[in-house]
Amino acid sequence: MQFKEFGCLRVRRVPLMVAGVALLCVLSAGCELDGASRKVASSSSSGNRTPQGSAAPRTSLPMPPATTAAQQASLTESGWTLLDGRRANLADYRGQVVVLDFYATYCPPCRDEIPHLNALQRRYGTEGVQVIGLNVGGEEDRPKVPKFVQELGISYPLGNPDAALVETFLATNTAIPQTYVFDRRGRLVRRFVGYDSTMPAELETAIQTAVKSDK
Repeated sequence: MQFKEFGCLRVRRVPLMVAGVALLCVLSAGCELDGASRKVASSSSSGNRTPQGSAAPRTSLPMPPATTAAQQASLTESGWTLLDGRRANLADYRGQVVVLDFYATYCPPCRDEIPHLNALQRRYGTEGVQVIGLNVGGEEDRPKVPKFVQELGISYPLGNPDAALVETFLATNTAIPQTYVFDRRGRLVRRFVGYDSTMPAELETAIQTAVKSDK
């Protein structure tokens, strides 16, 4: 029995008509977090999570990442530690457009997305856009980040998110990459789950919309 690799999924070779249906089911290439990281992401939520092994939606409509008072407080108080040891959170970037990307080094779709994120940072950085990558691959993945940066020529800051921040953003869906675009006032413009060939244009459109938001 033959299989074809597609991102993190393995698709069995099937007759042409059936293959067309299967392709629609896996069109969004996404990875699942490893067990330990998934436990962190889901520890504060017991419902609405994408079942393990199912494909994540390619994109979702704009929605607040924090829907309860506790999550809102967590979003305000939590943040991430940059690779140089400095602390940061979303409030530090008020007045800028923020593209917050959750990734892991072992995730092929995350790797595929990074050249586009690099290009967006170069193209829109002078207009107040800041891309930030947050590693959610777990303790074993973090030592691999420096080599990952060098290999892919990552030109934007990377950090390690607080557990509370991961809970807030990934509790209802642990597929990665997940990419959030915030406007200059900290409002969520668009959330993307997974990465495929149609996402670059949609992500750039979301950034352009955010750039034109109130300064």
